[in-house]
Amino acid sequence: MIPFITALDRSAAREETERVAGDDRRDRDDDQHARTDDRRAEDGDRAERTDRSAATEGTLKPLETQVVVVTGATSGIGLTTARMAADRGARVVLVARSEDALRELTEEIRRGGGEATYAVADVGDRDDVREVVGVAQETFGGVDTWINVAGAFIYGKLEDVPVEDMREQFDTNVWGLLYGSLEAADHLRERGGGAIINVGSAASDRALPLQGSYSASKHAVKGFTDALRMELEAEGEPISVTLVKPGAVATPYPEHAKNYMDREATLPPPLYAPETVARAILHAAEHPQRDVYVGAGGKGLSALGTYASRLTDRIMEATFFDGQQTESPAGPLEENSLDGPAGELEADGEFDSYVARNSLYTRLTQNRGKARFALLGLLLVGVGYALARLAGRGDG
Repeated sequence: MIPFITALDRSAAREETERVAGDDRRDRDDDQHARTDDRRAEDGDRAERTDRSAATEGTLKPLETQVVVVTGATSGIGLTTARMAADRGARVVLVARSEDALRELTEEIRRGGGEATYAVADVGDRDDVREVVGVAQETFGGVDTWINVAGAFIYGKLEDVPVEDMREQFDTNVWGLLYGSLEAADHLRERGGGAIINVGSAASDRALPLQGSYSASKHAVKGFTDALRMELEAEGEPISVTLVKPGAVATPYPEHAKNYMDREATLPPPLYAPETVARAILHAAEHPQRDVYVGAGGKGLSALGTYASRLTDRIMEATFFDGQQTESPAGPLEENSLDGPAGELEADGEFDSYVARNSLYTRLTQNRGKARFALLGLLLVGVGYALARLAGRGDG
């Protein structure tokens, strides 16, 4: 998100929470055999639940054998993920509002030798989401991984954005993701396991000025996803739940947003190509993990906001107002994807800034045990470098 954070992609590390099984308790008192048997039965139940949860630790199906649902499949991250999944052999169920765009994408995948079907759906309507499950079952026999990508975007100061637009945004970003996750969880229970992957944002951790309602929706996504993960794990369900938190991604996000600013919207660097997010998503479809940042920019912003929140406020106040606007006047307000589908297949946006095609930080954090702790010192060096750059810029 902040330009100087790009350096962290060469020096970041992930602190990853590892679950460990609890010790078995056994009562050795010969005078309490009945009580001991009960305890052992309870321990057996817990062990079974632990084994089922452990089944999600690296034992999801290979992608080429999976059926994958992708919401928001006709634009940006969703489109790139759907294409990449199909290229890697997955059977994909494409979900979006525009039937013309869905039909075009389905035909494109089939021409390339892949397998795809589609469901026209507004994810903010739970009945529509239930229909997606039906389409997947009828066409491919079920779902193995459900990826919630669909999103709606708004720029503007909170006092300038109508509450009605915020509600509509929440219908997609929060309720749509919630409906998809719950339907997927019910289906995956019956199917014996699988993965739910929710696309949040660096804004899930750190609010952005001029995108206040979007930030609020992504905070809600994080809270819901974390709670769902814990509940499924406590039940012993072999369902992996991952939250993916990208930084700024070079999609048509600004063009599709409803913009209440006077100037044209943009995204501040560092920018990452949508393929970096798609790779992270599909890695999580095969290798369960709790969460993943895509790009050191988002991780750096989150870390800075956590450990130096007031400083981060000031940095963002100084840089994120102009940094999210170009010098050009804003286009017509009605040209946005909040009020209706974009209608065309668009994966990449147009930006003047450099767009990174890979994130070393993300690759390291998704490969467990590869020097993540050794890199912690380098992460701190990177943060120090970033602050020094800021100080120098301020003096100039």
